[in-house]
Amino acid sequence: MYTERIVNVGLVQTHSEHDEKKNLEKMLDLAQATIQKGAQIVCLQELYRSDYFCQTEDYDKFALAETIPGPSTEAFSKLAKQLRAAIVLPIFEKRAHGLYHNSIVMIDADGSTKGLYRKMHIPDDPGFYEKFYFTPGDLGYKTFDTQYAKVGTLICWDQWYPEAARLTALQGAEILFYPTAIGWDSTEAEPLRSNQHEAWQTIQRSHSVANGVFVVSVNRIGIEGDLEFWGQSFVSDPMGKILYKASKNEEETAVVACDLSLIDYTRVRWPFLRDRRVDSFGDITQRYIG
Repeated sequence: MYTERIVNVGLVQTHSEHDEKKNLEKMLDLAQATIQKGAQIVCLQELYRSDYFCQTEDYDKFALAETIPGPSTEAFSKLAKQLRAAIVLPIFEKRAHGLYHNSIVMIDADGSTKGLYRKMHIPDDPGFYEKFYFTPGDLGYKTFDTQYAKVGTLICWDQWYPEAARLTALQGAEILFYPTAIGWDSTEAEPLRSNQHEAWQTIQRSHSVANGVFVVSVNRIGIEGDLEFWGQSFVSDPMGKILYKASKNEEETAVVACDLSLIDYTRVRWPFLRDRRVDSFGDITQRYIG
């Protein structure tokens, strides 16, 4: 009844240097290697071009931002066109003087830009002072029709919000990509570490189940300041099954075959979209109902 429709998804999990030029060159090499292993859509980690600078509030860090088009988009558009692969490209976007976003440029396999997503949910917690740097996204939730699949793009803190995943999936996304930078504070120990990681993985697997889509989460590794990034990038299928999980602390590139025919197969058997009581959801736009 169902004919396989395989899309090979590439993940690049690595650590970042303190040199933007080196990070760009390194990520180009790793992305190229991933594509040459068969990846058709490659996802990079959040803010790949620098270390995770949001641990402090520092005006000098705004110099790390780049325009669109700029060095990242030009380099990866060229790579995408040359090797016929789509690329989920995270970027610290300088939109205008004094206006910055944490963004994704979706590059298609012909090197063209399919569109832009700007991170909607911006955290402001110890070690994650992102509100100092990033203006909340104003483009809404996005799905891009690439040559290989309909791709939804979200970023890190967005991954904790079922509404974000749902609204992206309702636009036809077959795969939700979450470039990420998440880790433990150096003062945290077990069992808190395990509990945090399990919660992070569980919420994203639940997006797979609730929406009948694939989820691809790509995290970084390494110790930066007071943060130890926990890696463990993963892919889950429409039933929440983990198809691949990376290590905690090793650089890895992986290619994971995703059979998109499973989306219809799963949704027919778990018809959550059919049975949604959309007439009862009006209060979801309220901050709190008490």
